[in-house]
Parts: sequence; C-alpha cells; structure tokens
Amino acid sequence: MRFQDGSTQARQPSLAEQRARQQALAEQQRQEALAAEAARAAEKKSSTKKKLLIGTGVTVGLVGLVATFYTVAKPKNVTAVCADRNTEIINDDRNCDENYVRSQGGHVTGGFFFIPIGGGQYNSYRYNYGGSGAIGQRVSGGSYDPPSSRANVSTKSGKTVQRGGFGISGKSGSGGSGKSGGS
Repeated sequence: MRFQDGSTQARQPSLAEQRARQQALAEQQRQEALAAEAARAAEKKSSTKKKLLIGTGVTVGLVGLVATFYTVAKPKNVTAVCADRNTEIINDDRNCDENYVRSQGGHVTGGFFFIPIGGGQYNSYRYNYGGSGAIGQRVSGGSYDPPSSRANVSTKSGKTVQRGGFGISGKSGSGGSGKSGGS
C-alpha cells in the first residue's frame, strides 16, 4: 500500500453499511433539531422573563409615582381658632366670621375682624392656624400666617375657612337637572 498508483477504486458500501450511515445521519439530524428546539425554548423563556421583569418594574414605578402624587396632592387639614389680636385669648369662632362681624357693624381688613365695643373702639380678632386651646384660654402654638392654598382650614365648630388641594377628592358624583322630557 505504500506505492498505490491510484488506479484502484473503492468498493461500494454494503446494504447494511448504507442503512447504518442513514440511521446515523437521521439520528444526527434529530439531535440537531432537538438542540435547536431547546435553544428556541430557552430564548423564548428568557425573553418572556425579561419582558415580565421590565413590565413589573414599570408597574411598580407607576404605582409609586401615583402614590407620591396623591400623597403630595392630598390637602393638609389645619384647624383655625379665633383669637383676640392683643391678648391672644381664644374667642367664639363667630368673632372671625365675616358675616357676623358685618351684622354687628364691624368690618374686615387684611385678615383682621373688627367688632365695635362702643365709644368708637373696636375689639380685633384674627385666626390662629394650627393653635390649640379652649375659649377663654390663651392660644397655644400655631401661627397667624395663613397656610398654603393647598391646605383645608376649618374651625373647631366645623366652619370651613379655606378649601385646599389640587381638585382631587375621594368623592365622585354626577350632576344632572333631574328633569325628564315628557309630552
């Protein structure tokens, strides 16, 4: 065999050898198809997992954003007490009610309520925001500067002094005339 001249021809494979080669080729193709299917399934699973994680992240972000907005948008509730301008003694809420003051011949100027006491003199009152105490006591804490326009301000007696917020409320309703057409 050292010096073959290339004139000989290879013999044809036997029928058994041909079948064995076909079976081996078929098995190889089947293994390749299974591997390709496994790779597609893994890619699909990875893609689905990635989309799920992205979707979850977006959802959590949106929920956080909405929760933050409602927390910020929720108006702060502040209680106002009517106090004497000079002594800071808490008085009846009506002394800081514009309608009541005017009905008594008084006037309202710059957040101060002036009620005549006779002899050309006036008692002046103003709201203390966030202070506490009972009628007849000196107001404790709070401020005479009005809170931001986003705050709900009301008196202890329930009178609303200021409605705040961004127009968001927990209530909803629908309006209508209540009339129906007829002949």
